[in-house]
Amino acid sequence: MALSATVIGALLGLGTQMYSNALRKLPYMRHPWEHVIGMGLGAVFVNQLVKWDAQLQQDLDKMLEKAKAANERRYFGDRLELIGVWFLTTMIK
Repeated sequence: MALSATVIGALLGLGTQMYSNALRKLPYMRHPWEHVIGMGLGAVFVNQLVKWDAQLQQDLDKMLEKAKAANERRYFGDRLELIGVWFLTTMIK
């Protein structure tokens, strides 16, 4: 995923710079160093976006687990333990 994110970011930066030159009716490759900077910034941006998305997914999973555990404690808490004890005692007899 890192290679594809880097390539997509570089193309995004290159496309942005070329679009900017086209809007101003300048030659597409007027200052090549601006294209290199745009490609580098685009690659960094997209890679950081991918990392941020992965971290966000992990944080969301943790929050959902905590919420699920809290809901189970709130609604089933002691009753679930009592049912389990009752079930085990009736099965042993």
